[in-house]
Amino acid sequence: MDSRYLQDKDDLKSSQPIDEDRRNFLTAGLVGGAVAAGALAAGVAHAQQVAQAPALSAAPWWPHPRWGKDDQGGASNWITPAKVLDAVKLIKDGKIYRIGRVYESAMPKFGERAFTLRIPGTPTGGPFGANKLIYHDEFLATEIGQTGTQFDGLAHIGIQMGKDGDMNDMRYYNGVTELEMAGAYGMKKLGIENCKPFFTRGHLFDVEAVRPNLEAGQEIMVADLRAALQRQNMQEADIKEGDAVFFNTGWGKLWMKNNDKYNNGEPGIGLEVAKWCIDKGVCLTGGDSWAVEVVPNPNKDLAFPVHGELITKHGIYNHENMDFSGLIADRKYQFAYIFSPAPIKGATGSNGGPIAVT
Repeated sequence: MDSRYLQDKDDLKSSQPIDEDRRNFLTAGLVGGAVAAGALAAGVAHAQQVAQAPALSAAPWWPHPRWGKDDQGGASNWITPAKVLDAVKLIKDGKIYRIGRVYESAMPKFGERAFTLRIPGTPTGGPFGANKLIYHDEFLATEIGQTGTQFDGLAHIGIQMGKDGDMNDMRYYNGVTELEMAGAYGMKKLGIENCKPFFTRGHLFDVEAVRPNLEAGQEIMVADLRAALQRQNMQEADIKEGDAVFFNTGWGKLWMKNNDKYNNGEPGIGLEVAKWCIDKGVCLTGGDSWAVEVVPNPNKDLAFPVHGELITKHGIYNHENMDFSGLIADRKYQFAYIFSPAPIKGATGSNGGPIAVT
């Protein structure tokens, strides 16, 4: 692997921006770490991971043991009528919180991604009729599912298991291959239209309150989650199958204030918390940073392994660049999380306005 992708915390301060590295890394289809072509192909467990991160299985992860070989909805299948009714019980005062960011061109963006809004004409059309009606349209050029508050779909992240360029050995959720899925005009499988709307119980871990001033490359551990739960008068047993979990690190305070630092790594969850999420059976993780997971990973041989474990292997979705400031100000840590991904056929993710209702 190109050594640029194996940066440690000190490297983040160098003149080589991580934005370009992340973009090249994902374009190469290598998310999941340097083990992708070697250890995964050989069926070897991630034995070289750092001691504090459990070694997660490298064995094939398909067909999905619960949802079956043909499933394309992943953990959104947890959202049943019973789950919705359970989530409604958390609504006590009817207050709605926007937990997504405003979309604008100056917001932090991954690599060379763009967000460009234009109003064609002033006004766009009219006047029409005796009443002289006029109107405006907008033209938006962007990676619509991968800018701003972005929701990672199951077509977004895969793992290369064989030789470079062999699309039969690039695997996504439920074992779908690049060859089966890829299309110039949208993904043929695992498009975001297959994801069901979310109306579920949400749990916010205010990690910043128990570990203030976190920096890039610092990993959130399960012990930190338990400390946050204790401070928030919550129990670990509160998290049920099909719930959504969110992590506030404080990194979101850099949004539109120090975009360079925001983009150059982040604190976040690692493989230990990923395993905890998998064992809990959550439907979704989310955070106030651009990846939710720790960047760079404490194990320099791994890059974005949490994405690979949660999205690719378990169909657990990821919601990035969120804003929990209103919830934290009101000390609201449990709520109904509501989000309906934009059903754009063949898209890899979704923009949108997630809300929390308390």
